[in-house]
Amino acid sequence: MTTVLYRTIWISDLHIGSTQCQADALLDFLKYNDSQKLYLVGDIIDFWALSKKMYWPRDHNTVIQKILRKARHGTQIVYIPGNHDENVRDYADYIFGDIVVKKSDIHTTALGKRFLVVHGDEYDTIAQHHRWMAKLGSVGYDWLIQLNRCLRYFRRLFGIQSHFSLAAYIKFKVKNVVQFMSDYEETIVKTLKHEGVDGVICGHIHHAEIKDIEGFTYVNTGDFVESCTAIVEHHDGRLELLRWQKQEAMINHAEEAPLSEIG
Repeated sequence: MTTVLYRTIWISDLHIGSTQCQADALLDFLKYNDSQKLYLVGDIIDFWALSKKMYWPRDHNTVIQKILRKARHGTQIVYIPGNHDENVRDYADYIFGDIVVKKSDIHTTALGKRFLVVHGDEYDTIAQHHRWMAKLGSVGYDWLIQLNRCLRYFRRLFGIQSHFSLAAYIKFKVKNVVQFMSDYEETIVKTLKHEGVDGVICGHIHHAEIKDIEGFTYVNTGDFVESCTAIVEHHDGRLELLRWQKQEAMINHAEEAPLSEIG
């Protein structure tokens, strides 16, 4: 598979430094996808997790080096910190290794559409006013992700190829969580609809989506913890949601499959 060049790529919620980061899938994504501009839309390094336990395996370091290498080779990279890496917000407008740190940014697409790019925790009432509850929820979410990895392992043992996410399943089965995501989207749209932008591109809630809400475009990048998603802008200005699967794994699976299953 050859590398695809986009005008812009947005990724968020990588949670590097936590056991939940899917560094292998992230490295695979960075290998096969390039862009003129790359937005890191918050929760890139998980300082919450690092404050509890020092965890920094080699592939996490490789991710950082890969991003820095893209910056050196001409990719314009903008880092917009989130709540898990909020300390980086103190360095807004600084440049580190050719990477610019900003609290937010306005991105204009090739079609002339103006999008506010922001992590999104600013519009989450729990993250803003009940920090202890947000951290407690983070612990529970981490536990679900770990349980989901065990479930995937056993499914693979029985030959079941699946990207089932227990955390995502529970999100959509628990009424209050579904309502929270709906309220989050509604709050962002109501706040920004009359701010002179055509839409918002954010992360934070780990639920990737592109949709129109009352003539305002709401875009969420998702995450590289459970869903491995990104938003890309094509050179004609179109936005697309990518759900990434490791290309090596897909190639190996296709080579092992009977011819009737290919294509």
